[in-house]
Parts: sequence; C-alpha cells; structure tokens
Amino acid sequence: MVTLRRLGSTALILQTDYARGTKDGDILETDEITPAVSAALLALGGKGTALAQRHNLYVEILGAAFPFFPEAPLWHPLARFDPPLIHFRVEVLDVLDVVIAKLPRLHGTDQKDIAEMVRRGLIDPQRLLERFRSAVGRWAMDARADELPRVVRNFHRVQRGELLVDESEIDLPAWVGGE
Repeated sequence: MVTLRRLGSTALILQTDYARGTKDGDILETDEITPAVSAALLALGGKGTALAQRHNLYVEILGAAFPFFPEAPLWHPLARFDPPLIHFRVEVLDVLDVVIAKLPRLHGTDQKDIAEMVRRGLIDPQRLLERFRSAVGRWAMDARADELPRVVRNFHRVQRGELLVDESEIDLPAWVGGE
C-alpha cells in the first residue's frame, strides 16, 4: 500500500468544510513514490489525462525538499473514501502546516485559504508561531535560507492582517538578514 501525502489547498478541502476550486492536487514525493509509482500516478491522473479532464483536477507530485515545512510536519490519515481505496492510503498535511507552507509564496489564493482557516477558528496564533519558528529553523540551514526575510514578512502580514495579533520576533541567522 502506497501512502499519498496531500498538501496545499487540497489538504484543506479534504479535512475541513472548506470548498474552493483548484486545478491541481499536490502529492508530496516520498520514498514510497518511486519513479515507477510517480510515472503511473501521472499517467493516470496527471495534467491532460482523461481522468484529469473529467474532474478538472490533475495530480502533481512535489519534490520532498520543496515545501516550507516545520521540522516534523504533522500528517493525518484520511479514511473517508467510498468505495474504500485498496492500493493507497491518503494522509493530509495539518491545517497549520499547510498555512506555513503557503507563506513563501503567499499569492491571492494562498491569502484566501489562510483567511478562511482563520475564519473557521482553525488557527491558534501561538501554535502557528511555534510551528513557523520550527520551519524557519529547518530552512535556515538550507540553500533557500536567503528567502527567509521575505517569508518572515509574509508571516507578519498574516499575524497583523488575519490573526489580528502583534508581530512576533523571529530570529534569523546574520547570514540571512537576521539581527
């Protein structure tokens, strides 16, 4: 059985009452998603396939190093399929971790997704801060560390604009623009 780890807006849709249109269903690349499994998934439901056209949703596989995640991302099993899945197990990224993963980009749809999670009472500001600091620590040692000042600014926008709390101090190493 292969575990499909769903992230992005698809993860929000699958674990909350949130509904919005999306064109791609992101799956995180894992050790179980071998090149053969990846090729089979994309051949079945990738962009341009009959299945994707029928449902207006295609499968996209994201590299494991790509997302802005806390040190230990939280995954929740999803078991509500009718008929039940036989060859796959589906896990969805925790709502807080989805919000954190959206911070580097923070486009219009990302902002809307975050606002809707806040409106539903699913974002505890203190817990979000803890998870965010963990993600910053993970990326501080990464080749993308120079992106962290922008990500922190985006986090502060969410704190001020959506959560209506004061900006938190986020320590960054000096080599990435920290004090």
